[in-house]
Amino acid sequence: QVQFVESGGGLVQPGGSLRLSCAASGFTLEQHHIGWFRQAPGKEREGVSCIGSSADSTYYVDSVKGRFTISRDNAENTVYLQMNSLKPEDTAVYYCAMSSWYCGAPWGTFGSFGQGTQVTVSS
Repeated sequence: QVQFVESGGGLVQPGGSLRLSCAASGFTLEQHHIGWFRQAPGKEREGVSCIGSSADSTYYVDSVKGRFTISRDNAENTVYLQMNSLKPEDTAVYYCAMSSWYCGAPWGTFGSFGQGTQVTVSS
């Protein structure tokens, strides 16, 4: 059974940092592209970043470029999202999901979302 467990969220002041983890089980992580998504209150879920199956490609939406870094450790079945220079507008529940297409494919090709981890950026 495919499962993602996100962790690492919390409350942080503007300008602070967090590192999110996405632990995968039930499938071979190295064969899939992984994406991070977020959903803010009252808004639709949006794709934030993705990483290719062998970490050969990454993608970031403009709003997080230069601040977020996605990485993966296939041996540990884990994908990470390092978030720096956090802003109040980054407040959301963050999820990870998988795609068999490619990193950069339409966000609708990603599925099997985890339960999410809450990130709150506030002073």
